[in-house]
Amino acid sequence: MEVTNFLVLAIFVLCLHFITKTIKLRRHQNLNLPVGSLGWPIVGETFVFLRAMFDGNIVRFIKERMDKYDSRVFKTSLLGEPMVVFCGPSGNKFLFSNENKNVQVGWPTTVRKLLRSSLVNKVGDEAKITRRLLMSFLNPEALRNYLPKMDTIAQHHIDTHWQGNEEVVVHSTVKLYTFDLACCLFLSIEESVQLSNISSNFGKFLKGILGFPINLPGTRFHAAMKAANVIQNEIKMIIKKRKVDLEERRVSPTQDLLSHLLVTPDTNGRFLTEMEIIDNILLLLFAGHDTSRSVLSSLMKYLTDLPQVYEQVLKEQLEISQGKEEGELLQWEDVQRMKYSWNVASEVMRLSPPVTGTYREAIKDFTFADYNIPKGWKLHWNTASSHVDPTLFPNPETFDASRFEGAGPTPFSYVPFGGGPRMCIGQEFARLEILVFMHNIVKRFKWDLVNPGEKFKYDPMLEPEKGLPIRLQPHHF
Repeated sequence: MEVTNFLVLAIFVLCLHFITKTIKLRRHQNLNLPVGSLGWPIVGETFVFLRAMFDGNIVRFIKERMDKYDSRVFKTSLLGEPMVVFCGPSGNKFLFSNENKNVQVGWPTTVRKLLRSSLVNKVGDEAKITRRLLMSFLNPEALRNYLPKMDTIAQHHIDTHWQGNEEVVVHSTVKLYTFDLACCLFLSIEESVQLSNISSNFGKFLKGILGFPINLPGTRFHAAMKAANVIQNEIKMIIKKRKVDLEERRVSPTQDLLSHLLVTPDTNGRFLTEMEIIDNILLLLFAGHDTSRSVLSSLMKYLTDLPQVYEQVLKEQLEISQGKEEGELLQWEDVQRMKYSWNVASEVMRLSPPVTGTYREAIKDFTFADYNIPKGWKLHWNTASSHVDPTLFPNPETFDASRFEGAGPTPFSYVPFGGGPRMCIGQEFARLEILVFMHNIVKRFKWDLVNPGEKFKYDPMLEPEKGLPIRLQPHHF
């Protein structure tokens, strides 16, 4: 009976939502809205969009509508909201440069509820202040001090989960590295039981972060909400103990991100509340491990498919190793020499971006490309429309790491980390995380794919359908 009541309530809420949106759309019917289709009532084109994600064909979804309607912008309806999709460098530039002027962050309901008071849901001056506080830990100058620790974690991970194995499933195994690294640097968690508890719930949390916000038993969102609550309670207990340790000087204020947030006020002299600390750490655990896991999985596949690229990466990494003493850990200067390796990772992210894009909301009526964009409409920018544009990247389907030499791509054309005031705050952390892993894995192994034709899909991050199993071939230099 309780489940039946929930279903009736959910149907009522969806119908009410549809009526509200219909009234809003009719109010705007005399405006020169971008051309496009709003799809079916209530669901819009959500299922078509999600199917494209699961098929790994998000490029096709975007390009079909660009070709049919307008290459600069089109309208659709996703996740119960009328939405305008901005395309190409001009669309990216407009959204990135109009933060707090015409647009502000406008995530789907699922993201807002799961990440509560974190930076992704803050706007205006509050967002700027929180971002500045987090960046004081995540900027290159601060992160360089943690680089030897990152190298130690990578080496231990490979010794434990790769060495001695003939076959490894990349996606699930790399998760152990990226998640352990994030937990260590952000929370100083190294105890296996606690790591396992948070990690197991994180998978459920991630699967519900994009979709319909129906909080009913059996739905992804319901499972994600329960998982988020478990993780938040774990972090809460860690905070309680950490406060005591800081007061009694058993730990350093610079030990990790948690200590940094507990002892550092923002520019107004205000300390984050406990909920804000929990939510921002949850955000960074999400951003700091899952996107990097996606990139590393794609990178392992490309390095298999392109042996000449692998050999160049190996050559660069061996040159760095040969200049070091036995057992000496990576230093900042070593990472700065990994130019070709980072160009390779950048080209992987161009061809296989870990995320499809993000969302904004119009905070007032404005005009773009001669179309009227009404206040309150959701806005979406995407990586697909510019990353494969032949006018921006000649022969866009061809892997070419040299695209990132010199001045690199045209501004606003290459956007795996977003841009403007909302650019991903973990960009430098991700760069180090990826390069440290590349350095250690190519020195130890070559590999080949168990399933050479394995496809990748978005769910919600880009991931291999079968986990990307590989056969390892240890080096014998």
